[in-house]
Amino acid sequence: MDAFEEFTVVVNDEEQYSIWPVELAVPAGWQQIGMTGTREECVAHIDEIWTDIRPKSLRLALGV
Repeated sequence: MDAFEEFTVVVNDEEQYSIWPVELAVPAGWQQIGMTGTREECVAHIDEIWTDIRPKSLRLALGV
């Protein structure tokens, strides 16, 4: 069982996604995108929107 019940989806400058407990301050370098919910809901949302898991800098270097 999780110590936390509600999470928020966060993204960093490399456009990598994660979840973070809403009760805790978001770490430096990460920003909330406006999606909150259970762990499962947040992970499902990330699965829908994060279709290319390569970091932004790599995509740019490859011209993608």
